[in-house]
Amino acid sequence: MRLADEERVCVMEGEWSSTGVIRQVVEEGQEDPFYVMDLGEIVRRYQHWKAMMPRVEPFYAVKCNDDKLLVRTLAALGTGFDCASKAEIQLVMDMGIKAERIIFANPAKMASHIRYATARGVTTMTFDSEAELHKIKQISPDARLVIRIRCDAAAAQCPLGIKFGCEPLTEAPRLLKLAAVLKLNVAGVAFHVGSGAGESAVYARGIKVARMLFDLGDTLGLDMRVVDIGGGFAGDADSDLRDVARVVNAAIEANFGEREVRVIAEPGRYFAAAAYTLATMVHATRQLTNASSESHTMYFINDGVYGSFNCVLYDHQTVVAEPLDPCDSRPEACSVWGPTCDGLDCVIASCRLPALRTGQWLVFKDMGAYTLPVASAFNGFPVPKVKTIVDKRLWAVLKELWPLNEADVTVDICPLGPQSPESLTPRSETPSPTLESPHHTVFVECALK
Repeated sequence: MRLADEERVCVMEGEWSSTGVIRQVVEEGQEDPFYVMDLGEIVRRYQHWKAMMPRVEPFYAVKCNDDKLLVRTLAALGTGFDCASKAEIQLVMDMGIKAERIIFANPAKMASHIRYATARGVTTMTFDSEAELHKIKQISPDARLVIRIRCDAAAAQCPLGIKFGCEPLTEAPRLLKLAAVLKLNVAGVAFHVGSGAGESAVYARGIKVARMLFDLGDTLGLDMRVVDIGGGFAGDADSDLRDVARVVNAAIEANFGEREVRVIAEPGRYFAAAAYTLATMVHATRQLTNASSESHTMYFINDGVYGSFNCVLYDHQTVVAEPLDPCDSRPEACSVWGPTCDGLDCVIASCRLPALRTGQWLVFKDMGAYTLPVASAFNGFPVPKVKTIVDKRLWAVLKELWPLNEADVTVDICPLGPQSPESLTPRSETPSPTLESPHHTVFVECALK
């Protein structure tokens, strides 16, 4: 089950799990860190989103994880895309995604990026300042503009209001009046409560303010029809969209029930986080002893804060390490460190794990958000590759939506062997598309052109 640089998919037939796939890759001699990405998790989350918030169209935030297979899957499902740069627009459009499925959601854009977006037909874009309005007027006067207002959650993993979003009661009315004077097309209102928001009620506040600005737009002759509720949706396997959905649905009905508007959102980690599981190897240990406290073991793994775990520094994530192999020994005090020679390269400063030997593996779940796009090969340590897996029944549907030729597909039968009951427990309430009683796994490895 080789890891490859090109886009490859392993189509699974039978009873399988991400942990079982990781175990087989390790048993075949893998030493570098790697991811297993389950396309089925992305599909399940899309289905859950549509069931919970049918009126809200998801526009995936590409910055969260620009893995092409992730983007392809979401495109096949019908999502739109939130792009913040020329490169992200190019990535998405080069896959055949049409311009109308993209919002250029960066309120402070480079002029060259606006020119590129306009040339490719991407004309829906955000703004939050007078300078941005004049810039767009000069470069893309026919753009469909969405005013970005500030609407901060009481708590968020990454607050964004300190950088983007005009004050809704003071700046926003002035900017709308200026846009009307400049004869620009303001199509709607956007807000972002902060990435990884810890509050649901904030969405109701934002939607209520959006309606106030819509009413002002009516008096100015602006044709406003878009409400963009941004991101902030949790993505870990244990997270639940229901509370946010209840607030959003009620607020839309209360404020826009009688008005025909298009409601979109910009989820990133919601789609990406739980689909990726990272496997790392312990390559060194160091025992620390202290007469006044219990002993402490330092575990050095082959990925760190300059790689996948940049999320610890920049996304304020708290990661959890789990031994790949079951262990009955008592958890002991320890810390987990990355492979570089920088003392800052600490993945977990303090935790408790069973005693591990060099060569054993640690698994980190929910690692798909704000990890790979920021990872580097600092100090010569490689960025982990991704092993993409999908259930055979789901693949039968997805492959019809992706352009594949028969020549691109080779088939291998690779038994996974017996798996523990724990490794087969689904991590989603939505049933996993697995077969019930197979004895082997089929991997169809496809180079997607």
